[in-house]
Amino acid sequence: MKLKQRVVLLAILLVIFIFTKVFLLDNLDTSAAHREDQRAFQRMLSGLRVALDPRLEHTLQSPWEIAAQWVVPREVYPEDTPEMGAVMHAMTTKRIVKADVGYKGTQLKALLILEGGQKVVFKPKRYARDYIVEGEPYAGYDRHNAEVAAFHLDRILGFRRAPLVVGRFVNLRTEIKPVATEQLLGTFMTVGNNTCFYGKCYYCRETEPACADGDIMEGSVTLWLPDVWPLQKHRHPWGRTYREGKLARWEYDESYCDAVKKTSPYDSGPRLLDIIDTAVFDYLIGNADRHHYESFQDDEGASMLILLDNAKSFGNPALDERSILAPLYQCCIIRVSTWNRLNYLKNGVLKSALKTAMSHDPISPVLSDPHLDALDQRLLSILATVKQCTDQFGPDVVLVEDRMTLSHL
Repeated sequence: MKLKQRVVLLAILLVIFIFTKVFLLDNLDTSAAHREDQRAFQRMLSGLRVALDPRLEHTLQSPWEIAAQWVVPREVYPEDTPEMGAVMHAMTTKRIVKADVGYKGTQLKALLILEGGQKVVFKPKRYARDYIVEGEPYAGYDRHNAEVAAFHLDRILGFRRAPLVVGRFVNLRTEIKPVATEQLLGTFMTVGNNTCFYGKCYYCRETEPACADGDIMEGSVTLWLPDVWPLQKHRHPWGRTYREGKLARWEYDESYCDAVKKTSPYDSGPRLLDIIDTAVFDYLIGNADRHHYESFQDDEGASMLILLDNAKSFGNPALDERSILAPLYQCCIIRVSTWNRLNYLKNGVLKSALKTAMSHDPISPVLSDPHLDALDQRLLSILATVKQCTDQFGPDVVLVEDRMTLSHL
């Protein structure tokens, strides 16, 4: 064989060797990441049941101190939380030492201070479990049970970006009124034999109070994030105008995502992928009302998008509001870890997991069966949307490997 032919043959063999090595390494890396995602999924399933047990492993700390130490820039609580049941037990049983009107917003809520100084947000029951909220996807009052269900879905998806939520029954006459501020107390009334209040908020009306069953009111309590982690509010780039006949740019401009990608903090860092994760989360729960979102202050786009205020969810199980998925189908990107988790939840696993996760809540059953069935159907729509993207652009473009470090050091 001539020298020139030998050189050409060696060059070809070298190219084949390099490509083979790169391909194998890529597959090994992908396989390793996939195996870790599978292990994380199994760990999540094994820890789904959270029994509300007052016992703590760290006897020298209060449940509030433990929960405060969990918070880091990329998660509200860690994957391994043996004390979660104790924290949630405290949220639903600790004595209420002060009750006030809720923080600013459009919906009725109360701000409670529990024994030990912990703030929680109380959202009262307004609807029966099988009530269907008609109209726009963001119509109706807040749903207290939606907050509970959304928190557990956050656990199941592995995001860990939603503050802890648990159901609670409160006696308005003996637990709230004696410790209520004058501002809150002034909104109490009696309707028939039921104690009611209407609070202070943008849409709060004396003619539309929330009423207990006698004196006992069902609601949800959301754990207030530690004050050492101040929040910063952002306008959601896919927010609605809430004005009839006026569309937001994303509703008519198919290239809108390209513009978002050139704008801080979406031009770098994890924030855009957090927006995509949130779109998946919101579509599953039917929340079309995320006009703003919160992150930790001065984070320069590095901290997570915190999944607060999820009560405009689970209103109509028959309504699948596809526009909620606009960040996903317009940007056509999603985290590999999110994609893997969604695939693990197919074939009824999501419904079963959420039902199991909520089974120990004091207000169980949290959701009606039609809402649980709707979750599985919406999951299929999300998977189909991602497949359309991969068919068009290829999986290497659509599936983004972005595993953020969730350090608790």
